[in-house]
Amino acid sequence: MPESGHTWRKAFKGIPEEARNVRVWTAGRLGHPDAPLIANELFAAVLGARPDSIEMTLSTAGTRIRIAAHGFVPLSFLQIHGPGVILIGQLANASGVSEDDQTLWALFGEES
Repeated sequence: MPESGHTWRKAFKGIPEEARNVRVWTAGRLGHPDAPLIANELFAAVLGARPDSIEMTLSTAGTRIRIAAHGFVPLSFLQIHGPGVILIGQLANASGVSEDDQTLWALFGEES
């Protein structure tokens, strides 16, 4: 039987005040307790590149959750390897950056 899931996308302004809206939006769609924190850290890391907007994507498939933050500008070494990304790496089963260096993502919620 194939896994069913959902995907939500929303663009947020590239300003620090939007981080709270990202957490609230994520919590309203995903029941995982770490989801708002992971979304916040992805948003904050991409925010460091100073994009005009950041598109957040939440996807589910079975027990898996994927959150991505796309900033439409290349991310620097600090955004890709900074403290927030280290925290994401501790909470997620897998995380990374897109080939174009514009998107950070995290996959978590998988059964061990």
